[in-house]
Amino acid sequence: MNLLEKLLDLHKRRRWLAHVLFWLVVLLMDVGSSNYHDHNKASLGFEFLSDFLYEIPEILAAYAVAYWVIPRLLFKRHYAAATVSFLVIAWLACVLGRVFIVKIDEPLARINPKGFETWDNLFTDLPKLLYVYFFDIFSMVFLFVCLKTLKDQMLIRQHTLLLEKERTETELKLLRAQLNPHFLFNTLNNIYSLSFTSPQRTSASIAGLANILDHILYGTQQRFVPLPAEIDLIRNYIDLEKLRYDSRLTVNFCIDGDTDTTIAPLILLSLVENAFKHGAANDAGEPVIDIRLTVTDRQISFTIKNTVVKPNTQPGGIGLINLRQQLQHLYGADHELLVSEENHWFRVRLTINQTHAKDKMPAR
Repeated sequence: MNLLEKLLDLHKRRRWLAHVLFWLVVLLMDVGSSNYHDHNKASLGFEFLSDFLYEIPEILAAYAVAYWVIPRLLFKRHYAAATVSFLVIAWLACVLGRVFIVKIDEPLARINPKGFETWDNLFTDLPKLLYVYFFDIFSMVFLFVCLKTLKDQMLIRQHTLLLEKERTETELKLLRAQLNPHFLFNTLNNIYSLSFTSPQRTSASIAGLANILDHILYGTQQRFVPLPAEIDLIRNYIDLEKLRYDSRLTVNFCIDGDTDTTIAPLILLSLVENAFKHGAANDAGEPVIDIRLTVTDRQISFTIKNTVVKPNTQPGGIGLINLRQQLQHLYGADHELLVSEENHWFRVRLTINQTHAKDKMPAR
């Protein structure tokens, strides 16, 4: 958290304290400047009182401009009202500053009143109000407005990032929940049938299903998870799907490279599930699914091909559309998802650039 973020956090938690500290710093700077220019002729108490009184019109004008003129008039395109309001506020602030100087500060400093500085003159001497008081008072007002604008922009940015994060987390939860319910239903039926035909395989199948559900429910809460855990998930999924197809289904799963890295959860499983759902499930013959995972220091490459009976049976699909959105949120420009179909083969290739993506991943 940098200094600006710390100050912004303080402002959000102790808003009144942040404002008090700001004006206290301004007061201390004014007192130091006054002592320097007066060569320490006046007492420190007088300098504090004098500068505090002069700070009052600055404070009033700053809040009037920052919290009323700009947001309620200027931003709502009431330009004439905003202009008139600003001029009135500027005139009142300058008059108040001059009154404090002439009627309070100078008498305390034992400076004889000037004959021309009557009450009418205090209110109507516009050149003096402009050149002596306006630029001095409103230099601090403009600084306050700039800081408030910067703070508002940072809050808007934080709020936007928070909304984006919440939306991403929601979509990721949907992705975790998109495992085909028919898979669970069919798997349970297959395990039930297996308990009669091959009881010795039943316990292993139940354990595989339990591992899948455990990983989906509890092992995917982090933004990135170990790649070996995702590989085990895919293998369990393939083993359970094979129960539906017996020996007529051919699945080849090859892994190259060091898998000691991390990846977004369920991304690869979604591609595998898509191949079974649109490939093997629609093929009454002998479907084939080829899966290859290649990992290098620079990138993760996951390619999956499945046979299709009819052309264009997988023209993207809702699953792949949702997956593209998730990948964009998670990896941005550090990924590439290519989909193609040729000669009754549907092919999906996902490439993740680890050189840049690793910067987004938490340390393990």
